[in-house]
Amino acid sequence: MTIGRLAQAAGVNIETIRYYQRRGLLVTPRRPLGGVRRYSPETLARLRFVRRAQELGFMLREIAELLKLGDSSCKETRAIAEHRLTDIEARIRDLQSMRATLGKLIRTCRAGNQPPCPIIASLERNTKK
Repeated sequence: MTIGRLAQAAGVNIETIRYYQRRGLLVTPRRPLGGVRRYSPETLARLRFVRRAQELGFMLREIAELLKLGDSSCKETRAIAEHRLTDIEARIRDLQSMRATLGKLIRTCRAGNQPPCPIIASLERNTKK
């Protein structure tokens, strides 16, 4: 299939495919003399693998490592996944903290209409440190 059809089948932009090729996640097929590059069903499967891994929070360097490992090293794959899970859990804690802080600021702001705005005042306080 052509790069356009590959992109459409995977639900990505053509530039995304080219970026993945530059990063070594996808192989760039040879261009036949005077022809158009053709991508195999295996390339589509690999592209879908990359996209699904991204949806699970894996970074491109981790995805490259997962692709190298294949299904031969569950122990190493698990270690990469555990590391990613630890990072995701930390981000969740950060987001929960941000949510609580914003919620408090919004409640404070709703309580009155007097300047200074508590949200703006809080942001200014945190930038002056």
